[in-house]
Amino acid sequence: MLEYVMGNGAIALGALAAGVNLVSGYPGTPSSEIIETIYKRPHEGVHLEWSVNEKAALEVAASAAYGGARTMVTMKQMGLNVASDALMSLAYVGVKGGMVVVAADDPGPISSQTEQDTRRYADFCRIPVFDPTSPEEAYQMIQDAFEYSEKYSTPVLFRPTTRVCHAYASIDAAEHTEPKKYEGFVKDSNKWVIFPKLSNANHGMIEKRNVEIGKDFSSYAFNEVQGAKAKGKAVMASGVSYQYAKEALRDCQDVKLIKVGTAYPLPEDFLLEALSGVDEIICLEELSPYIEEQLLKLAGKHHLNIKVSGKLDGKVPANGELSANIAADVLGEFLGIEAAKETLDLSDMPALPVRPPALCAGCPHRAAFYAVKIAMKGKRSYFCGDIGCYTLGNAMPLDMVDTCLCMGAGITMAQGFHWIDEEGTSFAFVGDSTFFASGLTGVVNAVYNEANMILCVLDNSTTAMTGHQPHPGTGFNMQGNFVDKIQIDKILEGIGVKKILAVDPLDLDASVKAVQECCEIKGVKAIIFKSPCIAIAKSKKKAIVNASCTNCKKCIRELGCPALITEDGAVKIDRNLCTGCMLCSQVCPCGALTLEGGGSNE
Repeated sequence: MLEYVMGNGAIALGALAAGVNLVSGYPGTPSSEIIETIYKRPHEGVHLEWSVNEKAALEVAASAAYGGARTMVTMKQMGLNVASDALMSLAYVGVKGGMVVVAADDPGPISSQTEQDTRRYADFCRIPVFDPTSPEEAYQMIQDAFEYSEKYSTPVLFRPTTRVCHAYASIDAAEHTEPKKYEGFVKDSNKWVIFPKLSNANHGMIEKRNVEIGKDFSSYAFNEVQGAKAKGKAVMASGVSYQYAKEALRDCQDVKLIKVGTAYPLPEDFLLEALSGVDEIICLEELSPYIEEQLLKLAGKHHLNIKVSGKLDGKVPANGELSANIAADVLGEFLGIEAAKETLDLSDMPALPVRPPALCAGCPHRAAFYAVKIAMKGKRSYFCGDIGCYTLGNAMPLDMVDTCLCMGAGITMAQGFHWIDEEGTSFAFVGDSTFFASGLTGVVNAVYNEANMILCVLDNSTTAMTGHQPHPGTGFNMQGNFVDKIQIDKILEGIGVKKILAVDPLDLDASVKAVQECCEIKGVKAIIFKSPCIAIAKSKKKAIVNASCTNCKKCIRELGCPALITEDGAVKIDRNLCTGCMLCSQVCPCGALTLEGGGSNE
């Protein structure tokens, strides 16, 4: 059945076609739609879950794979850091059922902290990696990945990048799918319990096996050569960069184009044949120069007289995304030709408006940040942020995020600031989803080590940054079941947090008083700022500016809400954006901002 789907949807459909039994993961752009697609499809017999973090997701899938089930784990590239402890050991233990770890890379980066390259993890863990170039290829390749995983009893990595994940294509998807039948777990402590002796023996086996996989990959369909077998210069590409190269060379059929779909273990036999007669080659790839480095090693190992170009010699940009036009420029210069390139006359196009990312109008996080800012005015404070929408609290005029490192780090970094400056006040801001994913350890560490800090849990009852996925505090899961909500205040109480307050951040006076109260208490304190995400708690309320407005613009200067604008120098409300949260009315010194139609804002 032909379907027009996103690349992530193609991966999901391919996994279902492969008979996947269990899918777990943690939401993260650009991977989130994989699990969401399966959720929306018939998937009877498939266990589906958003796990609390990537490590948990991988370990759930690993045990099922020990029993022979086919499992898939989804995450973004940063999540692989969280899961890497389990993945490294799992690479040594192996699996029985096919297990594919989808780690979607984010060149740019568009929505990530780093441009890390999952292919490096494959090399580091000594497990295979598949690198699709398009949604169509991803659909088939994910099925192949399960087969290779079972054939060699190893977890495998699957590495789509943002433009493959979010591209759309027509996929000839299987109409009826069924989960694989599996044997079940067979107890064998000599196989499934990792000990140094087992690891030593399995490491040797892995190195020998990877040579075999490399030979196997040399005949894999998605490692291929296109164009004439002419001598001289050639182009090698992987991932979406292959599509850019193919487009740029559409009028140059005499140029050899080599596609590498499996970067590790390197398909040496395929490459040696493909490089026959080649004197000079350029590598087009996003993120690190991984294939370029492997080619240099291959040339040295086999004494090939070939010049390898790419990122290492500056012929290809070292950072950021590639594009069809960048590829055309690179290949045009390398080959001395006029490569195909999209050319549009943009001379009369007006300049695009500057649109820096900002918290949504009515976002309760803005109110929480502002309350802390008012309460701590004139006092030495440290504001440690975390990963989520609320990272945008760093923007002016709020300027309330001093640090942001990785998920959960805000809580532990606040403790570090306390130990180097005990006179200052340390705050840690964390979202409800991130609290469950990676915040608990930091809170336990703070209580155990007698830190003095204030934890601000920005609880908007969803995972807003990645598309409003459920989490343990929402009361439902990806199996479609309503479950008991895990209460953040009860967790904090159990850990031993000295003072726990819950407040609506849109009540400015109560929020400021909560912060001030916590400042008077030594030890670990917590304020749960609880108010639903405005993107899911739709509101038709609107604020209006009345005649008492003096145009002091304090509301605009203090809050930076996108719904507060000026027209001809006067403060106005953008009705398309306003949600009637009325935080602005609590900031206005002259009562000029009121709720449309009067009445309460309850």
